[in-house]
Amino acid sequence: MSAISVPKAALYYYPVSIWASVALLTLEEKGYGPDEVDLKDVDLSKGENFQPAYMRINQNATVPTLVVPLQDTLSSDIESRYKALQDTKTIVEFLDKSRSTMSRTHTTSSAPSPSLSPATIAFSTLCNKIVELLHSEEASPFLITHYARDVTGLREIASARLGYFTARLQKLDQLIADSQADRIRASEKTRIFWEGKREILERLRAIYADAEKDTVDLDETARTRREQYFAIGRKAWSNTKNVLIQLSKDIIGAYSLGDQLSIADMHLAPWFTRLAKISGATAVDDGNTVVRKIEAHVGQGLTLPRDLSMAEARRRIGVPAVESDADEQQARLAAFWDAIRERPSWKKVYANGLH
Repeated sequence: MSAISVPKAALYYYPVSIWASVALLTLEEKGYGPDEVDLKDVDLSKGENFQPAYMRINQNATVPTLVVPLQDTLSSDIESRYKALQDTKTIVEFLDKSRSTMSRTHTTSSAPSPSLSPATIAFSTLCNKIVELLHSEEASPFLITHYARDVTGLREIASARLGYFTARLQKLDQLIADSQADRIRASEKTRIFWEGKREILERLRAIYADAEKDTVDLDETARTRREQYFAIGRKAWSNTKNVLIQLSKDIIGAYSLGDQLSIADMHLAPWFTRLAKISGATAVDDGNTVVRKIEAHVGQGLTLPRDLSMAEARRRIGVPAVESDADEQQARLAAFWDAIRERPSWKKVYANGLH
């Protein structure tokens, strides 16, 4: 009798996406094998997320998307149907519950599957609070990645992102033209979505294209556009300061919930790593160094409290403390960085550098 082929889930992702990295970290921490989940790269830099085929499984054209076989259609005599999960929080919760001692799914991997769900109601409440904060508009990684507060910052971002936005716009222009000429089939809803995305991307592309010009050399329209851009950037970084202060109050250290790695850490690690990269940190920097660089980059008088014993933080994650740690205090986010960057999952997801 031949072996029954179990349908696999498929994770659509982009390697340098923050929220896709959340899903990738979860896959690693839960021990999913390649025979359980197919990884499908959606190249955002080429606008592949705008393709009609992808938008049929994710109408928002975002990553990650997890496509999973429905549980009640997995029998050998019924063709499997699939469901697309498009929300990062939902994806992480699904991946956590689908590989556990209570799981009813067709798991094939023998790797460990530690639960990432908090063990108590109090920890569950705290975990949800942290995750909701990280996915709030105030914590938007898109804004701090693409919006600057001054001309110097704008020129740095434009140097790195102008080509990216130009390529995405070209893809949208092609799709819109092909749809109008009936070379491809797209719904009216999809065409409206493309036009809206194009407007947003073109606005940023135009600002980046003028980045090397001094403000006095811009025409009135471009000058107003730049002023509005800087206002958004200043607000975004002010919000980031507030988010960091709140996180410093909420997380226990070294991980978000103390010594238990949890769902909250799956979301916090990529968000904090992106902030570290923007602030000039590298993978070899220790937590204290990363926090100092972030404080300097965020500015606005930000100084995170150094209220966690380094010896206690190390004890919580099972790392022996050294004598010099005995009286040293550090920021909770510094302890988090030191803990998370030592995990094999983080090292794998960020093997090619911070993003």
